[in-house]
Amino acid sequence: MRGRSVRPALMRRFMRWTKYQQGSLRLRHRANRAQVWELRYYQTNDGKRVRKSLILGSVAEFPSLTAARLRAQGLLAKANFRFPRPFETTMETLAHRFIHEEHLHEIVKGQISSDGPTLRYSTAYQYLGMLRKHIIPKWGAMPIASIHPSLVQDWLLEMTAAPKTKGHIKALLHRLYEKAMLWDLIDIQRNPMALVEIRGSSKRIKHPTVLTLTQFNKIKARLPNCFRTMVIVAQCLGLRVSEVLGLQWRDVDFENLSVRVTRAIVNGRVDDLKTEYSHDELPLDEEVARILRNWMRHCPPSPKSWLFPNPITLKPYYATDIQKRHLRRIGEQLGIDNLGWHTFRHTYRSWLDATGASVGVQQKLMRHAQVSTTMNVYGNALMDVKRQANSKVVQMALASE
Repeated sequence: MRGRSVRPALMRRFMRWTKYQQGSLRLRHRANRAQVWELRYYQTNDGKRVRKSLILGSVAEFPSLTAARLRAQGLLAKANFRFPRPFETTMETLAHRFIHEEHLHEIVKGQISSDGPTLRYSTAYQYLGMLRKHIIPKWGAMPIASIHPSLVQDWLLEMTAAPKTKGHIKALLHRLYEKAMLWDLIDIQRNPMALVEIRGSSKRIKHPTVLTLTQFNKIKARLPNCFRTMVIVAQCLGLRVSEVLGLQWRDVDFENLSVRVTRAIVNGRVDDLKTEYSHDELPLDEEVARILRNWMRHCPPSPKSWLFPNPITLKPYYATDIQKRHLRRIGEQLGIDNLGWHTFRHTYRSWLDATGASVGVQQKLMRHAQVSTTMNVYGNALMDVKRQANSKVVQMALASE
C-alpha cells in the first residue's frame, strides 16, 4: 500500500519539475508610461525552482503578442535546456534561440561591441537577414528533425539567388544544426546539412569590372571633393570601402609615408576587419600623401578624427548611399556596368599585374589570407618592394593631377 501511494506522488513531482515551459507574457507600464513586454518563467537553481522575469523590449520593438512570443522562444529554449524534450523543436524556435545566444540583435543595435569573442557586426547583420528572409519563412514551422538534406538542396537549387548567397545560407543552416546538438535539442549525429551540395558557391556569376585609366579619370572628375578623395584612397591603396571609411587621421603616418589598416565601418558601425591578414601597414605614396594633406584642410573635424566624416553627423558615411547616389549614376553615364566600391579593389589588383609586381607582393598589398610560407616568413622585409609596386599604380592613377 505504501509503495502504491508514494510512487504516484513521486511521478507527479517529477512531471511538475520536468514540464516544458511555455512561459507567460504580459504588458507592463514603466514610469515614463512606456509599455514593455515582460516574460515570466521558472529556472532551477540548486534544486529549487525559482520564478524569473525578464523585459523583452518595448511595444515599439514588438508591436504584437505574436512578435513578443517569437522573441521569447529563444529564451525559453535555454530555460528548458535540462528538461526532457516533450515535443520536437521547430526551426523557428532554434533560430530564435540562436539569435538570443549569439546576441545578434544586441550586436546589430550596437549594444554589444563586436570586439572579442562575439560575432562581427557584419556577420550578425547577415545572419539576421538570412534567418528573417529565407530560413524562418521556409522552414520555421517544421521540426528540425524532419528537415531532410534533400529538401534543403532542392530548395536552394530553385532559389533565385547567387551561388555564393546559397552557400552562405547552407553554412548558416549547418551552424544551426551544430547548435541544436550542443543544446540537446536533437541527438548528436552527423550534421545533415553536411550532405547538401551547392556547386559553384565559391565562383562569381559576373566577371568583375576592371577600369581603364581613362574611365578612372572620368569617374574622379564627376565626384565632389570628399568622395573623390575616398575613391583615390580606395584605388591607390586597394582598400575595401569599409576600411576606407574606418580610417582615422592617427592611422596616417605622413612622416614615414605609411597607413595602418586596423578597423572597418559597416552601416555606420565600427567593425573588425574581414580577416586577421587584413590588419597591416601599407605604403603611402608621396602623391597620395599630398592629396590627403590637402583634404585635411577641408575635412570636417569630428570627435574621433575620421578621415571621411559626414559633415552633418560627424560620423562615417554609409557606403551604400554613396554607391547608389554617385557611383551607380556615374557608371550609367559612362557605360560602366555595376560600378561600385569593390570595382576599385579589382582594378588595383589588375593594375598591379600591369606593373609586373610578383604574385607574392600582390598578395601582401591586397592583404589576402592565402599566402605562401615564404611570403609569411619574409613578408615584413618587403616594404620597399611593396612601395615600388604601389607607387607605379599611384603614378598611373594620378597622372593627370
